[in-house]
Amino acid sequence: MESENMAIPWFDFCKGGMRLEEGSEEWKEMSKKVREACENHGCFILKCDEIIPKSVCEEMFHHMKALFDLPEETKQKYVTPRPYRNYNGKNSVIPLCESFGIDDIPLSDKAEAFTNLMWPQGNPPFCETLKTMSLKMVELSFLVLKMVVEGYGLPEHYISDAENMKKSSYSRLIKYKVSESNNECETCLPPHTDSSSLTILCQKDVQGLHVLSKTEKWIELEIPHDGFVVLVGDILKAWSNGRLHAVTHRVALRGVKERYSFGLFANPKEEMKIEVPDELVDNQIHPLRYRPFNYGEYFNYFVSNPMEALEVFSSI
Repeated sequence: MESENMAIPWFDFCKGGMRLEEGSEEWKEMSKKVREACENHGCFILKCDEIIPKSVCEEMFHHMKALFDLPEETKQKYVTPRPYRNYNGKNSVIPLCESFGIDDIPLSDKAEAFTNLMWPQGNPPFCETLKTMSLKMVELSFLVLKMVVEGYGLPEHYISDAENMKKSSYSRLIKYKVSESNNECETCLPPHTDSSSLTILCQKDVQGLHVLSKTEKWIELEIPHDGFVVLVGDILKAWSNGRLHAVTHRVALRGVKERYSFGLFANPKEEMKIEVPDELVDNQIHPLRYRPFNYGEYFNYFVSNPMEALEVFSSI
């Protein structure tokens, strides 16, 4: 196990208290760094107070503790037809993980419906925090995706691809429980890649996220209190013709404190066709690796066959 956090790049998208201006030299230089980080590591650590204030994150985790402290029968009322969105609290595969997944919070009344289900008397503060946090993280995902387009020097019309790759995002609220054998590092979430375009995660206090380097070494990330982790998912890997690295990651805990995490999974709509830009295909160095495919079909395959799903489903 490596704990060399220096191996994973760390960025700040603000300068002098202001967000980088798109099109500026600083923006172009940061875009290049983001692209390189996504190629070499499949992830990076990000500080962005001007985009997502620390106070919003603190409020989010305050409300999440109250949510997960609700009676089990209340939490089990949250049922949805889509995979990974239901309340998950009694899973034999991941018994130490408890979670809720909520689709398209910034674009719908899903936050109100969710909080009113958990608290029939209503919980407006949690509802507003959930909407604000999700909206800010969707904005952040679009910013990163635009930087990838800029980092490759692609024509501006590919910004529409970036926008479409986050059109159907969902938020996940997660609690990792403490194992009874808390002296040993225990895996709470098995190694996997994400079926998303991008995943953005923040956490409260307790570390535990590990990423697998290209040299097959586990690196335990040290995420700062006001920081985020950006992870490349399968969709962005396919769209980039395999140039970007969809990083395998896991959660493993040691100690006596539970871990709270909030994640935004930036996804395309089910009908979107994922297709490699011609500019990213080079028969000498980067021959075409992935055939075009429909995201909804891929997601359905991923649910049943998550291990190496992209390579089996779409590789040439």
